[in-house]
Formats: sequence, structure tokens, C-alpha cells
Amino acid sequence: MLYLFRGSATSGLSPTSSIPMIPCPPVCPLSTFTPGIVRAGRERFRNTCPQLHLSSSGRRNLRAAHWILACFAMLATACAPDRPAPDRGSLSDADQPVEVTDDAGRAVRLATPARRIVSLVPSATETLVAMGAEELLVGRTDYDDPALAYLPSVGGGLTPSIETILTLHPDLVILWEEADASRTRSRLESLGIPVYAATTIDTTDIFTTIRQLGTLTARAPDADALATRLRDGLEAVRTSVAGLDPPGVLYMISMDPPMVAGPGLFIGELVGVAGGRNVFADVTTPSPQLSLEEIVRRQPDVVIVPKEGTTTVQALVDQPGWRELAADGTRFYALPADTLHRPGPVIVTAAERIRDVIHANVIHARPEPR
Repeated sequence: MLYLFRGSATSGLSPTSSIPMIPCPPVCPLSTFTPGIVRAGRERFRNTCPQLHLSSSGRRNLRAAHWILACFAMLATACAPDRPAPDRGSLSDADQPVEVTDDAGRAVRLATPARRIVSLVPSATETLVAMGAEELLVGRTDYDDPALAYLPSVGGGLTPSIETILTLHPDLVILWEEADASRTRSRLESLGIPVYAATTIDTTDIFTTIRQLGTLTARAPDADALATRLRDGLEAVRTSVAGLDPPGVLYMISMDPPMVAGPGLFIGELVGVAGGRNVFADVTTPSPQLSLEEIVRRQPDVVIVPKEGTTTVQALVDQPGWRELAADGTRFYALPADTLHRPGPVIVTAAERIRDVIHANVIHARPEPR
């Protein structure tokens, strides 16, 4: 999935503990998941089952258990006076209010860090999982990784079921900021549900989202560690192609109409990290629509298209204009859209995949052109 909006062309290659909830097991069969990738700004769908909740008697038993454990803890402390006091910073952090400014410029204030999150943005969902905060998720969209199928689905990210969201009792909803989502945000906020709006365009936005989610969940060290891993991974890709001649690369976001990745889009930035030269580095918008004539005039050495549905590179090469580029030596590759169109933790893998095709003659990977 890829969403296209305004964004900065600034590189984001610099970095940015809570009591985990027990994940509830599913209580009904999983519904059928139908895979597939659709074009810019759209989503695929699947559903699953609701969460379990403790009964009132269960809560009383849980409180009694906590009281007994507290007594044991006090006895243990009294019997070991020479042991240094434990660091309770993480516990106090879990009780403190948190506040960030989201990508829509609005303040998001939580009385305590988020513990029940519904994420309507798959890349944000993946970020939480990569931070080790999967247990905080109580809802997902139909677009998310099948590994999260045990979570109840709220439908599409842009048009979720508000009724389903309410049944999950979230203390935070993450959504993509655009016209349709703004209406969703207004409705959720009118119901007293805090909302964080994300608009992830370039790599700077990716690292900002990681940092903000770390703050909202009181997991800043985990967020910083993730940002460092991604920054180091991108630098390793850049180093692996240092000194190689950069081929001219065209990344096609969609074919009809022709839409390309400009330098202000994270995919365009990854082309540079992977040792390529974006043939449309001079455009001023992240994802411009261009004529086929202009594309042919740029004479790219490599054309990369997203692999989605039944789209094949051969079908593209058989068309006028593209056929002439292929005859002149342009190499065509199809890479999985699920990897390249997610502005989140998969960006290192995306950069590696781009590198392995644009430098296929010198990298040991064995991509399959056409």
C-alpha cells in the first residue's frame, strides 16, 4: 500500500517501558484472508474475532492476587536490607501523562501512556511490532500482516467501522491524515477517543513516527533502538555500493496514469541509498504524474515496477514506448509492493531489494529480470 501526500525531501537517516498487557486468545474462527495489492491510496481487507474481557468476579480475584503478591514483595524487601532498591523509573513512567504533536499539527494528550491501540495505518502497526509493543494492539485493519490475524479487524484504514472500534475500548487510535480520515478523526474524538494522525512521506517522517509512538507508549528506549537499527541498516546498504557508478533508475508507483517516485518520496530516497540515480530527481513533488513521452526521453537504465496482482513486466515491455526502452537496453524489474510501499521498518529490506536489481551485475544476489 502507498499513500501519496505532501512531504519534505529531507533525509531521515538519523535516529530518534511499560507493563505489557496479556494478549487475549481468539474466541471465534478466523475469517478468510484474500491477499492482494491495490493501487495508491487503497486497501485490502480481512476480518477476525473479538477480544476477551475479565468478568467482575475475575477482576476481584485478580485484585486479591495483586494484594497477596504485594505482601510477599514487602516481606522479601525486609529480609534483604542490603540489596539496592529496584529502579522504578519504568513503573512511574507508565503512570505519567504523555503528549506529542501529530503530523496534522494537533496536540495528542494521554493521561497515561497508551495501552489499548487500534492502528489504522499498517506501517505504524509494523512499527509498534518492531518496537516490541505488539501486546498493546487491540485492533488492526484488513491490510495488516497475516501474523496479526488474531486481532479483530475494524475494516479499511480510511473507512473503518467506528462501531467495531468502540467495542475494542481503545485509549489511542492511529490513522492516516487525509480528507476521509479527518471525518473519522472528528467522530472518534467526539466519542472521547484520542487520535494520532500520521502522514508519512519521506524517511524523516518515518523516524518521526517511530519517536512519537515511543513517547505515546512510554517506550522511548525501544523506539530509539529501532531507529538506530534502521539507520545502521540503511548505512550498510549505502556502504555496500560505495564507489559504483549509479545507474539511472525510474521507479513506477503506478502505470495508469504513469506516476513515478520523486526525490521527496521515501522510495525515491531509497533509490539513492541503494546506489541509484533517480532520473526524475529534478521534480518538485513527491509522486508526479508524467507522460510516457517524458519517461522515454529520460532514458532510464533500470525501470522498477511494483509487483501487484497479475501485473507482469513482460506485459509492460510489450507496450509502445516501453518496448523501445527495452530495445535500447533498459532493464525492467518487478519488486513486491508490500515491501517497497510501506514507510516503516521494512525500509531497509526495500533498499536492499532495490540495490540488488539496479546493481545486479556486481551484487551477488540473483534477481530475475522480466
